[in-house]
Amino acid sequence: MEYTETEQMVADQEETGALEIRRLTFTEAVMLVVGATIGSGVLGLAYASRKAGWPVLLTWLLAAGFLSVASMLYVAETALRTRRPLQLSGLAEKYVGKTGSWLIFFSVGATSFCSLIAYITGCGKILSTFLGIPLEEASLLFSVGATAVVWLGLKVTGAAEKYLGLGMILMLLLLVGASFLRARVPMEEILYAHWSWGIPVFNIAVFCYAVQYIVPELARGFRDRPDKLVPAILGGTGISFLILALVPLAVFLMLPGEEITEVASLSWGRALKNPLFYLLVNFFAFCAMLTSFWAIAESFLTNCIERMGFRSERDIRSRALCLVFIVVPPIFLASSGLVGFVNAIFSAGTFGGIIMSVLPVFMVRSARKRGDQEPCWQCGWLAARPVQGLVLTVFLGSGIYALLSMAGMLPKGW
Repeated sequence: MEYTETEQMVADQEETGALEIRRLTFTEAVMLVVGATIGSGVLGLAYASRKAGWPVLLTWLLAAGFLSVASMLYVAETALRTRRPLQLSGLAEKYVGKTGSWLIFFSVGATSFCSLIAYITGCGKILSTFLGIPLEEASLLFSVGATAVVWLGLKVTGAAEKYLGLGMILMLLLLVGASFLRARVPMEEILYAHWSWGIPVFNIAVFCYAVQYIVPELARGFRDRPDKLVPAILGGTGISFLILALVPLAVFLMLPGEEITEVASLSWGRALKNPLFYLLVNFFAFCAMLTSFWAIAESFLTNCIERMGFRSERDIRSRALCLVFIVVPPIFLASSGLVGFVNAIFSAGTFGGIIMSVLPVFMVRSARKRGDQEPCWQCGWLAARPVQGLVLTVFLGSGIYALLSMAGMLPKGW
């Protein structure tokens, strides 16, 4: 059947909906996962776990990583069973109804707002220190520059993530190597484990891995090569785990617990006692938060376009309205000082990460019954009922602990 140009445009719109299809390379996709994962969380981990100890942190990174990857792969299978490219909230609406969709949208929003507050605060402090300008001006400067890349769309964001992400890995190798060679704290003195402070650290780890929202973005970028989706997720998560484990270890080797600051790059850089390393540490921290800003803002933007029923993400007015909604509140809250850096991360892990980790269990169950097509990949034993039950139990239990600690009934851990 022959289509006229207008009929073809209508058919493409019905197939793709409001979201554009932008092809991602495998490296871009991996670095999108790394960029989303390695943000403010990696800088807050050392401070948040200084009382619990690095072995406790490593244990939780492994546990939260396994459970979060399982949840991400539930989203991946759900997306692969769906013909039309949808964001996380759209997939939730299709498979668990409007209530689930709004819960997911709330979780993406809560995670995004808390994350962006942390990035704007952290990068603002770094720019303020190096440029000698007031914190408010530095935070605004960072926000405008970072938002400009997001405005250009998924393909530009993916390319920026790739180059900056690869550079970030090289910087990390240099910094971790320097920390091992110049260690001020003996290795045996950082291998303590105080499990009474351990559970709050799990929530920070949850926040670091709570990037389920990036999976539909990858699925959209791999629409012509769906078999690349899962390897990109696993590759990005594996790299992220190594960075999340090594950065706090390097900080612990250079600083005793009482000297570790909330944004660890500042104290870590000074401890290396070399101007070049001080600059490199803070540039690494800046890049980590910038890449995460890009990934989160891009994903939240397309979730807003889809959830609010805008016709197309290409529409300038719709895109501008969504970006204002996404960026302006975090700028205000970061500048006001009403939300602390680590508390912002903790809140995001509690309200955003837990919802995003739990609902995919029900989404994949429904997609297996009502999906549009047979997927090229399935979760296998990762979607067995015992594993799903473990995901639900651990994340819901973490949420209960967090709520009790916020009510003052349990310690936060820092």
